[in-house]
Amino acid sequence: MSQPKSAFPEPNSPQELRCFAQLQKRLAPLFRSVLPDPRAARTVLVNPSLSLDTEVIEKIVGLPHYEERLLCMLLLLRLPRTRIVYVTSTPVDPSIIDYYLHLLPGIPGIHARKRLMMLSCQDPSTRETLTEKLLARPRLLEKLSAAIGDPDIAHMTCFNATDKERTLAVRLDIPIFANDPALQHLGSKSGSRHVFGAAGVLMPPGYEDLRDANDIAESLAELKRIDTDLRRAAVKLEFGTSGEGNAVLDLSDAPKDRSLVTWIRNQLPQRLRFEEPSMTWERYQAKFEQMGGVVEAWIEGRSKRSPSVQCRITPLGNLEMISTHDQVLGGPSRQIFLGCTFPADEAYRLQIQEEGLKIANELKQRSALGRFGIDFVSVPKDGRWEHYAIEINLRKGGTTHTFRTLQFLTDGHYDTETGLFLTPGGDPLFYKASDNLKNERYKSLAPEDLMDIAVEHGLHFSAVAQEGTFFHLIGALSGFGKLGLVCVAGSPQAASQLFENTISVLDTETRI
Repeated sequence: MSQPKSAFPEPNSPQELRCFAQLQKRLAPLFRSVLPDPRAARTVLVNPSLSLDTEVIEKIVGLPHYEERLLCMLLLLRLPRTRIVYVTSTPVDPSIIDYYLHLLPGIPGIHARKRLMMLSCQDPSTRETLTEKLLARPRLLEKLSAAIGDPDIAHMTCFNATDKERTLAVRLDIPIFANDPALQHLGSKSGSRHVFGAAGVLMPPGYEDLRDANDIAESLAELKRIDTDLRRAAVKLEFGTSGEGNAVLDLSDAPKDRSLVTWIRNQLPQRLRFEEPSMTWERYQAKFEQMGGVVEAWIEGRSKRSPSVQCRITPLGNLEMISTHDQVLGGPSRQIFLGCTFPADEAYRLQIQEEGLKIANELKQRSALGRFGIDFVSVPKDGRWEHYAIEINLRKGGTTHTFRTLQFLTDGHYDTETGLFLTPGGDPLFYKASDNLKNERYKSLAPEDLMDIAVEHGLHFSAVAQEGTFFHLIGALSGFGKLGLVCVAGSPQAASQLFENTISVLDTETRI
């Protein structure tokens, strides 16, 4: 049973920081002796809270169901003595849990089910994050603590770690395998630019640590003065996500005299184009003054790509390259994450891997921990590719669950020499994935209907063939007509064809 509330240190107090630092020291022994042993007893608390600015992310369609993206962690139950405690704002449909458990290789579903505890706040609101909901429910925290059991063999995994996750970890007496919230600034837009500069990698010309509209106008004017041909520039909030919080300003007809700053200041309310369609200048300006941000020159290019690199720093100090992807982006200026293909294009995936490692080494020097992603903008120039580092996401991202699903389903590994994912037999696998497949007609489908369709049309992932479609965000299907999918195959072309075929089947099955 957890401690009474009065026994806990005040959130963000020096005492809580000391308690958290002591908890984090448990991670190294866990990684040294427990986690490498597939038969060792352990407990993983999966906290999929999107602990981000709620005003920035509230427009994401089906937002409450994004807590389901980490259900891929249930595939850890293939380890026979691993226990999973998974918390959500609202209960997950039991058929969705069955869908995941039936994918476990070599483990009876009943055995896995006994080692899984699902707990819910029974609260669908988006005013608070999941972690805030948990902290407001002491009785639920008592159940969580009891479900976790021995804290010495337990740790929390989460979407991102903020001061709220730190408080939750202290109250549950378990460490978090994630970046220390005290280092959160390293994943801000300004922090990213500082790290890029220290790592010596290319990034767009720009200015960071800006605080208000005057800073925005003066920095944009300076960019235009330095590059008189600059047509567009981006304005970004420090902690936007998936492109939300970004905006673009057209500078093509800006004056070239001393009135430039005044002109920009006057044009911002009318001309700044936001990725989030309902955003207004008044709201954006207030948000910028609250959290700050950056401005950057817009990288132009006829064949522009948006690859990303994923890495991990372990509690033992090991730096691991996890994957590369080409991101599929949408929105008014193509800055919102919609999906991805794995791996990144053969023409440059080893190049961005090398640049990503430079950045990862710099983060390691600054004591970063856990999984993180690095986004690039890549453009061809003079017969080669130029890669501009854009931002660091010190958290799990849109490619985390897709790649982990591939790992868990196939027991394969990422080969850093080729940038390919190889099965135990040495065969490469590829995938195309999306978090944002939407169709109003999909609302007619219940989760069981989706699974029936997948089986009837031969879309369901086959462990024997090592290919097929894996669905996620299934809970958003009936309410929002939205779901995610990962289409795995033995070639990029086959994965893309499976992706298109899956969509075609769903469209046909829901056509009235």
